[in-house]
Amino acid sequence: MFQIRTLLFTLLLLSCFIAPVAAKMPPPAENGSVPVHDCVKCHTLTVKEAGELLSFANVGVKSVKLALSHGLYEILFEQGGKTGIVYIDFGKKHLLQGQVIDLKTKQPVIAHEKELPRPKELQKIDPTTIPTQHSFIMGNPKGSKKLFVFDDPDCPYCRKLHLELKKLEKIAPDVAIHVMLMPLPMHPEAFDKSRTILETKNRVNFDKAFEGKAVPKPAKESSKAAVEAIIRFANTNGITGTPTLILPNGKVVVGARDAEELKKLIDGK
Repeated sequence: MFQIRTLLFTLLLLSCFIAPVAAKMPPPAENGSVPVHDCVKCHTLTVKEAGELLSFANVGVKSVKLALSHGLYEILFEQGGKTGIVYIDFGKKHLLQGQVIDLKTKQPVIAHEKELPRPKELQKIDPTTIPTQHSFIMGNPKGSKKLFVFDDPDCPYCRKLHLELKKLEKIAPDVAIHVMLMPLPMHPEAFDKSRTILETKNRVNFDKAFEGKAVPKPAKESSKAAVEAIIRFANTNGITGTPTLILPNGKVVVGARDAEELKKLIDGK
């Protein structure tokens, strides 16, 4: 009898999570609160509560909506006069950053599209416009092929990609990898780490930063201007998350890839 009751209870819980996936999600409320449907009836997140959860990042929360991926809230925030998007799970235990990509269309999907317009397609970016004078170069600085990586040393996905970039250096000796350091607001220590990397141009500090190890504090104002120039370029060109890669032909690729796939993308295969 106990096993039967346990099975019934488990099935009830599963139905609670499976049913909403098939159902069409209702539009977000205009007052900034999140509407309820099925299991969402017991999950709510107000603008005030979101602000408290993100208080460590010194951002102002403007709006909360259900993300277009089930189980997440999409948070529209403002910092320094600029807006951005992050995600918080229903359990309010995890913060996610970057873009939600529709696996069918391969395009970003954003609940705050009207408030924060994004191009429907991942546009190409002219590589000659990228401020590479502020980059940290991996691989062959004189390589005939160039890969541009917008990275954050405290981004867990960037750290995984860093390992693949080190492999790419070995299997693609004719590639110059321009790492464009783009610290995100959610990582308050990443800005100074990025500055130190650009100040020292030291591979040891660079690798340490992406391994989560301590690096010296920055000391030059020029590095602050350099990091800000990269962030400004990213904002102007719709680059909102890390890692974001720009291939030699200008095509934008969002998210990490392994070394072999990167080599194929660079070679146009």
